[in-house]
Amino acid sequence: MSTYDWDLIERLLHEVQNGAGENFTPRPYAEQHAAAKAAAGEPVGDVDELKSRACEYEKLLLERGFIDHRPESEGGNGENFVLTPTGSRLLSLIDSSIPGFEHPRQVLDEQPDALDPTTFEQVSAKAQISGGACQ
Repeated sequence: MSTYDWDLIERLLHEVQNGAGENFTPRPYAEQHAAAKAAAGEPVGDVDELKSRACEYEKLLLERGFIDHRPESEGGNGENFVLTPTGSRLLSLIDSSIPGFEHPRQVLDEQPDALDPTTFEQVSAKAQISGGACQ
């Protein structure tokens, strides 16, 4: 069973979403994520491991279709990305600013590999996590 650091993935997806004209740099985003956790009094762990995990997540999110290279017509330079529709669905499920985000994360964690494209499509289509989390 694969478990994911949903907070870190959320941070990376937000950076993709908001980084139209900027190169995607997962290692500094991981450092900023660790600093924010520390400031909130949360345990951080090994920052180098977190930076490595962020790089692995970048590759995974790209390979599995959650992010894609930004088109040149939109300022793409080969080192920046856009959210795909699947990536937008993932972000909407795990976004900590949305009430009830804990339940979708829990459901995702119960999967053998929540970011497997087929698994994610099946799980994200279920009403109880895609639309019913706030009931």
